[in-house]
Parts: sequence; C-alpha cells; structure tokens
Amino acid sequence: MNVALGVERSLSGQPWRWRRPQSDEKLGTELVDELLLGRGVQPHELERYRVPTIRDLLPDPSAFQDMDRAAERLADALARGEGIAIFGDYDVDGATSSALLVLLLRQLGAEPLVHIPDRQAEGYGPNLAALLALKARGAGLIVTVDCGAQAFEPLAGAREAGLDVVVVDHHQCAAALPLCHALVNPNRLDEGEVGLAHGHVAAVGMAFLLGVALLRTLRTRGWFAARPEPRVIDLLDLVALGTVADVAKLHGLNRAYVAQGLKVMARGRNVGLKALAEAARLTADPSCRDLGFALGPRINAGGRVGRADLGVRLLTTSDAEEARTIALELDRLNEERRAIEQGVLDEALADSDAQAGAPVITVARPGWHPGVIGIVAGRLKEKHGRPALVIALGEDGIGKGSGRSISGVDLGAAVLAAKDEGLLVAGGGHAMAAGVTVAPGKVPALAAYLSDRLAADVERAVGARALLLDSLCAPRGVQAGLCDALDAAGPYGVGWPQPRIAAGEARLINVGVVGNGHVRGIASGADGASFKWIAFRSADTPLGSALLSMPSDRRLWLAGTVHRDSWNGGNRAELHLEDAAVA
Repeated sequence: MNVALGVERSLSGQPWRWRRPQSDEKLGTELVDELLLGRGVQPHELERYRVPTIRDLLPDPSAFQDMDRAAERLADALARGEGIAIFGDYDVDGATSSALLVLLLRQLGAEPLVHIPDRQAEGYGPNLAALLALKARGAGLIVTVDCGAQAFEPLAGAREAGLDVVVVDHHQCAAALPLCHALVNPNRLDEGEVGLAHGHVAAVGMAFLLGVALLRTLRTRGWFAARPEPRVIDLLDLVALGTVADVAKLHGLNRAYVAQGLKVMARGRNVGLKALAEAARLTADPSCRDLGFALGPRINAGGRVGRADLGVRLLTTSDAEEARTIALELDRLNEERRAIEQGVLDEALADSDAQAGAPVITVARPGWHPGVIGIVAGRLKEKHGRPALVIALGEDGIGKGSGRSISGVDLGAAVLAAKDEGLLVAGGGHAMAAGVTVAPGKVPALAAYLSDRLAADVERAVGARALLLDSLCAPRGVQAGLCDALDAAGPYGVGWPQPRIAAGEARLINVGVVGNGHVRGIASGADGASFKWIAFRSADTPLGSALLSMPSDRRLWLAGTVHRDSWNGGNRAELHLEDAAVA
C-alpha cells in the first residue's frame, strides 16, 4: 500500500503515501536522484535531468506540424521588408510570447506592430476588426501568439482580406482547424509523436521553437553572411516567466526552459524585467516562485484591470526610465487587482458553499470584474478540491467565465464539448484551465452539463487523492542546508512538485492565528531542536482547528515543504505546513 508513517487518516482526513515506493531499489546515490526518480525520471535519464539543458531537451522544431511553413513565411517577410504584426493575448504567456518575437524580429531588422486586445472591449483571441486595422497600418503577415486555435471566423475574414496569418498557440484544437497560413500548436489532433510529447509546453515555449526554426531557415539562406546572428538563448528569461505564470507542467523541455531562463534573468539584461523585480521588492535573483507569485501577477494586472499592452511594452523597452514607470504602474494595478479580487472572492466563496460536493463548482453573478475571475476560480478549486468555474455576468446577460481544474480532470476538453453542444458562444483552453462565453440564461445548463460529463473523472481524482511524501527528517534537519539539497532537483512547479517532507516527532508550542487566517507555531522535537511552521489560510479548516486545539504534550508528524527564512538577514528554515498526523 506504500503507506507513509502508518498514516491512513491525517488531521485533514487523508492518507499519506511515499511518492516513490520505499521497496524500490535505491538507484540514486544522492537525495537529488531520489527526488528525480520519484518524479518519473528513468534511471538511465538521471544524468541529463540533474541539470536540465536546452541542448539535451530541445526537440527539432521541424517535428511539429506547420513549423517549417511558419518559419519560411516569416523569413520571406523579412527578405521583402514586408510589414509584420504580432497579435497576442492579455495574460503573461501572451505578453512574453509577443515580447519574444518582437525582440527577435528587431534583431533581424524588422519593427513589428503589436496588438494586445482589451479583455473587456474585445475579449480573448483574434477579432476581424483588429486584424484589418493591422493590415491598414501596413501588416501583410500577422502572427498570433497564445490564441487563434479556435478563431475560425476572424481568420477566415483575414484570408478574404488578403492577410496571411501564422497561429502559434498551445490551447486544445478541434478536429477542424481555422483557415490560416500555418498553425503551430503541439495540441493539434494531427500532431505526431513529438507534438504529443510536448502538449504541456506554453505558447511562449512554442514561440521560442519558432524563433529557433526561423534562425535556422535564415541561416540556410545566407542571411547572416553579412550581419550578426541573434542569440535566441538570451530570450529564455521570457520563456521561463511565461511558462511558470501559465502554470505549465515543469517536466521535460519546460524544466530546461525555466532552469536556464532563471540564469538568463539573473544577468539582468532585460531592463523591463529588472525594473519589475525592483518594483516587486525582490532583492535576490528571482526564483521560480517569484515568477509565479511576484512578477507574473504584476504583468497580468495590466490585462486584468489596466491597459492590456503594458506587459509587452515593459518587456520590449530598452529605456530604463520607461521600464521603471511601467513597472511602478503595474505594481499599483496589482494592488488594485487584489482589492477587486477580494470582493469577488468573498461572494464566490459564499455562493460555492451551497455546491460543496458537486463535481464542478459553478458560480455566477452580475457585477463581477472579469479580470479577476480566473484567480477566484483557482481559490475555489483549492477550497473544494474539485474543478471550479467563475462567471461574470454582463449587463446584457452574457457571461464571461474562467475555470480551473484538478489533476486528472480535463476541463479544456469538456469546454470544447460544451461548445459543440451549443451551450457556449465561445470557449477553449487546456486540461487545467479554460475560458467560456455563455449566452444569457445558459449558465444553469452549462453547469449541469459540465458536472455530468466530468463526474466520473472528478470522483476518480478525488478518491485517489493522498498526501505524497518524498522524505522524512528529524526536527534538527529542518534547516537552510536542507533547502539547498532539495533545490538541486528543481525548478519546481505544476507537474514537478516541490518536495514534501515529514518532520517529527514533535510537539506544538506557541500556536496561534496570524494575518489572513494563517495558523502558525513552533515545533519542538525530542532531539532538542525546534523549527517554525505556518499553515496558510487554514484557520477555518479541519486541519487548522485541530492544530489550534492540539494538547501541548501530543507528538505529531508534520508534513509540508521547507523554505528558507531570511527574515532580518537570517538563514534558517521554516515548514510550510500542509498536513499533520498524530505520531
């Protein structure tokens, strides 16, 4: 059964299991090897996964459908001096994808136009009016990034108008594809083995592959005989940011993107990213966590509650003062976004309580800001442990919704099926996230359809849920040195989870509630050592209640992730507690 520490029911009501069965032969000689093996790396692949590099993990771009066709068309446009435009999405993946292509094309002698649609006025994806406006400004070729896979009518209109469109996307495709010059997307249904293996790559990762293919095409044409060839590798900081912020699974190529991208980012070459890190008050080199929780949300804030193009402008400027001005504005907008989000979250949480136990939590209200509903959906998913869809109803009754899913439940496919059933005006996404546009009065039918379609998947996913542990240590082992040892198998994120340890046995002292419902305290072990721990947003949960009422002489196992505590220049560690069990 692979039971960890004999825990079949913890304080939060779940079993504990070892991520890697303890009966397995200890093939790894170091902790990093054990962590890699526990995340599915095969023994013969340990060497290249210890230090993930682009050279080892980058596939041949030509293996993807339409990649060479897209690269050839871009090369032709450069050779003719043809106007090129980039049409991006308003989230971080769209902003970084757009910025990557803009910066690369600038180094190749072009100055592309850029359009990022307004979330409320234009909505998601290409629209014909914007495409025609770009044509009127001189664009003969438009590259859409992080959108376009479902843009059938706008792309058909663009073709009629004589525009060539190259789509670079990663969202799920239908059997039929929109009319365009080329569609680069690892989730095309006609992709081969390589494409299928890279369906988790974000749009910015696909844009990077297109950049590699474009440089190779130009190289074969002799383009660089009299001019320097750009170092596309220097754009990996953008790839890392977009990959992490889009919650893409960090295995395979994405691990190399992020690991190497963080190194590029640490050099501070992108003045926009440097200014944003300063605005976010980051004093050390950015970490994977910083990308997801500090930098990403600030770029997203422009598309959520401000101007949609602020992120691209920040990431493509070479003017340090302009970068500082935009970064400070994004920081301000992020604070505004937080305030708006809290109001929507409070109402959504109240509405969701009546649906506790439903396969899919679906809540909708008029007046909700569509720019924060995706974040709120993520919070509902965390609370209820099942997919959640949050819909903002407009004055016309049309709903704009955003959903987040749990592992093992493909929300994007269900949304496409709902669209085929006529329940949506528009919709799309991927396994873990999706967006919808719902006609007036259709929300109840959509909610019923999604719950019915996904009920069995949700039941399996929830039933199989257990807290997975990587290692066990004594209280004395919870120290900064352990953080260094665990970081060696990073970067961590979705699909490559942060190592979770169990520490104990220990007693709890000085337990109390701090901040916004966080429970924290000190764990004291029989070995004479102690460490700080905190359980975020747990005060009103079964776990938090049990921790607050735990007798001081009761010995516990504490499970969670270890993080460096550098407060006031210190170099200790604390446990971010996820669960506990009586020893």
